[in-house]
Parts: sequence; C-alpha cells; structure tokens
Amino acid sequence: MDVVTQMGKYTPLKTQAAMMDAQIENDVIDAHLVVGTPGSLSNLIKKRILTIDKVKIFVLDEADNMLGQQGLGDQSLRIRNLMPKGCQIVLFSATFPPQVRSFASRFAPNANEISLKAEELTVDGIKQFYMDCRDDAHKLEVLAALYSLLTIGQSIIFVRRRDVADEIAAKMTADGHKVVSLHGKLASSDRDTVMDDFRSGKTKVLITTNVIARGIDIQQVNMVINYDIPLDADMRPDPETYLHRIGRTGRFGRTGVSINFVKDEKSYNEMKAIQDYFGCTITRVPTDNWEETEAILKKAIK
Repeated sequence: MDVVTQMGKYTPLKTQAAMMDAQIENDVIDAHLVVGTPGSLSNLIKKRILTIDKVKIFVLDEADNMLGQQGLGDQSLRIRNLMPKGCQIVLFSATFPPQVRSFASRFAPNANEISLKAEELTVDGIKQFYMDCRDDAHKLEVLAALYSLLTIGQSIIFVRRRDVADEIAAKMTADGHKVVSLHGKLASSDRDTVMDDFRSGKTKVLITTNVIARGIDIQQVNMVINYDIPLDADMRPDPETYLHRIGRTGRFGRTGVSINFVKDEKSYNEMKAIQDYFGCTITRVPTDNWEETEAILKKAIK
C-alpha cells in the first residue's frame, strides 16, 4: 500500500487499503484503486461495501503464492469470477512453479505471457557465496564472526524455524547489534512495528522465516544470509523461494551479497541443486581465514 500511495502522490488517484480493521468512510469504498487480501476483499464485496461492477483491471501480485495456497487460490478464483465481462486479468510473480501454472491458466485463460528462462532469473547485481560450517553451533560462531568483521548497511537473515530466529536474535543482541526477529507467531500489529523499525533504520538486522521473502523493497539492504537453505513443503530444494529471498538485496540498481550457510553434505547438495537450477555460480568463502573472507566480501559489497 505504501508503494501505491507513493506512486500516486502527484495524481488525483484515490486509493484504499481493504483490510479487516481498515477505517472506511461511510461504509463505502469509492476509490480508484483498492489493495487488499482475498479474504478481506471477499468480505467487503459480500457486505456491499465494495462494488465491483465497474472494475477495469484485476491484479494478483505474487500470483504464484496466491494461487499455490489452497485457501487463497480458491478465494482469488471466486473474486475473479465475480468480475465484470471485459475486466483485464493480470498475474505478476518472479516465479511460476509448474504445479501453479495449470491453476493460472484457468484463472487467466489464453493470457499473453511474458517470461524469462530460469538461468536468466538470478539478479546480476547480487554476488552469491556460501560458507562451509561444521555444525549448527559453528554456524552461529561464523555468523557472529561475520558481523564483527564487516560494516553492513542493513541485512536480512533467513532461517527455517522460529526458535532458531529467536536464538540468533538473542546472541546478536548480546553482541551489541540492533537486531529484531520476525516470524508468523507475531501478531500483525507487532509485525508492522518490526517492519517500520527496519525500514526506518532503527534496527539493522532482521532475522526472519519466509514471512518477508517477497515484496519488501528496502534500499539499504545490502546483504542476505540464508542461514538455512530454503526447502519446499516436501523438504526439497526450493529455487523459487531462494530467488525471492536473495532478491531482497541488490535493489534499485545497487549491488548486494547473498551468503548461504551449509553444514553437511545434505545442505551442500540442496544448495547445489539451486545453483544448477539457475545455472549460476555460488562461490565458496573460507571460514578459517577471516582476512581472506573480509577482503572477498568487502569487495563484493562495495
């Protein structure tokens, strides 16, 4: 919603955030552009607070995620079926996994498609590295050493589990870093506070699960760490999530760095599967020669 508001700043465009707790004047939405989740929009349509008979364009952002989740996909399809004849349907996403494509073709049949090959998806401005750790305890040691070594604008650390996010946050806070942890267990109001603090630069390190792997544009983020290699629901390497994660850095034409932590043959093979999928190079940096590591990463972050 912030992006939409900023883009329409010097136009007469009227926008409305359609959320469960949104303040809607006179219980009627008369905005030119409405932004909301499928659940909120469905509720507002049922209550006739939002009328859709004159909608010209219906957009799904992060469409692979919206259509790939059973509840969201069904809700989105129901709303789409209510749209007037002639309404343009647009689906946006950096990735469309094969299992989502059949749903997408039903959602927008005979659509014009603009796509890239998998090997063209990774961002040129992001230098990708990995660090070979002995075990979980060593991963935490390497992380602490990394942050004591480098001057980093802002960074995001992605983990698989909430307890690991909290453990890392406690360790880094004790080391004097301005850190915050974000995961699905937080109330939505607390999540908003966490993100506002990170956007403003009040906190420098955001440790999170996949809650913000998508759609967050913060110019100062110049490093992303995959503390755990991203896996899908079947515990297989997840290239789409990897791409969304590393895409949080190197934005607005800036350079960025992504670092993957591996701790055994299994996690190395998971990372290699992602590397092979994109046809990219993920370069090893040492964990036993910090002078060399510092030189490599400082050069990449410049």
